Amino acid sequence: MMMKPYAIILQALMAVLVINIPLTSALAQEAEAPATPVEDGDDVEVIEFDVSDSRSIAIPGFPTPQASQTAAGDTETLGQKIAEVITSDLRSSGIFEPRGPRGLRAVGMPEVTAPQFPNWQPYDQLVHGFVRAADGGRITVGCYLYDVRQQTEVTRNGFVVEPRDWRRAAHKCADSIYSRLSGESPFFDSRIAYIAETGPKDNRRKRLAIMDSDGANHRFITNGQATALTPRFSPDYKSIVYLSFLDGNPRIYVYEIGTGRQRLITQSTNPTFAPRWSPDGKWILYSMAIAGNTDIYKVSSNGGRPQRLTFSPGIDVGGSFSPDGNRIVFESDRSGSQQLYIMGANGGNANRISFGGGRYATPEWSPRGDLIAFTKIAGNFRIGVMSPNGRGERLLTNSWQDEAPTWAPNGRIVQYFRTRRGSGKSSIWQVDLTGQNERRLPTPVDGSDPAWGPLLP
Repeated sequence: MMMKPYAIILQALMAVLVINIPLTSALAQEAEAPATPVEDGDDVEVIEFDVSDSRSIAIPGFPTPQASQTAAGDTETLGQKIAEVITSDLRSSGIFEPRGPRGLRAVGMPEVTAPQFPNWQPYDQLVHGFVRAADGGRITVGCYLYDVRQQTEVTRNGFVVEPRDWRRAAHKCADSIYSRLSGESPFFDSRIAYIAETGPKDNRRKRLAIMDSDGANHRFITNGQATALTPRFSPDYKSIVYLSFLDGNPRIYVYEIGTGRQRLITQSTNPTFAPRWSPDGKWILYSMAIAGNTDIYKVSSNGGRPQRLTFSPGIDVGGSFSPDGNRIVFESDRSGSQQLYIMGANGGNANRISFGGGRYATPEWSPRGDLIAFTKIAGNFRIGVMSPNGRGERLLTNSWQDEAPTWAPNGRIVQYFRTRRGSGKSSIWQVDLTGQNERRLPTPVDGSDPAWGPLLP
């Protein structure tokens, strides 16, 4: 059966404590009337990216001193592919206008460190690089950023990688360019876990899958015999925690990426939701419904006896730790409607932070600690952000059903999934904090429940 959107799990729980409930076409009517938009004011942070008039970037193919065969192909072909990935990465950021490598003149090795600037005058910035075979069957990728107007070198980087990791070298090069020109932390060299969905809308098959930040190197982790939901990477990138349903019973598993082994953390016959790691990787936060009351629990990442953190009558769901591990943001109906609250990491002293009208769900704390992303339910489902003190609420999307936000490692881009009205088909989307640069991430099948991991080590 099709799962209800996670943003309305609370509503479903109030009626009956199950989550396998068909989504109806009346979903939009179930939501409350649209709320009055939050007005800009002193507490609203206006997000602007300062690229210092460096938007246009030329990225010709990377030459090689000598074409050599590697396990991933010859170095000449890899040089072209690496330039293509860098171009795609920078374009996806929404703040640059890269061009290349197709349509640009080829460059030779001498030009890598001595650019012919007059040939690149239409552009603000120029990226040169090279690929060459290294010892032990590895490859060396060099990456240089130049200011065309000033005719100066801005930054340079070199990476020695296994041939199979050539895309990582490209992402790292793009990260160095993005960081240098935008002043923001990098995020391209990271991975995304999500739930791959296939089948008719009333009988979806949901598998755990992972891929690179641009959708490449995709692979399925589970086979779909049990429904998988709400994955999250561990802070050290070695594991993924997720919720699994087999024979209708929920179980929380940790999947070890390197070995392929799975560890059962906890299981119950009671409805269980949204496992999340603590920043130090020692705890897993989740919610469980018992005897008509839903509370937040934490359990050791090695398993063991869960600790109950909330005791208020009602439904508490969806905890997310602050980056320092001292606080937890969660959703609760304790005030009579679905709202956001913050409490200490061990429970207690919960304070409501959402007051903008409508309902709020699926909160996720930014890795920078400055914002909390959420799903806003008010006529439709939209992705928004606010400060941890509840101020500065801003809505970033405006579609029929956007939900379950997750943050890029640099805390400047929010990823979520969008369900298409009528069909039940879902896809992975991203939007930056300006709300202007929205794009769909390619996946081989429908996708939901995205989880963006930290920057790769």
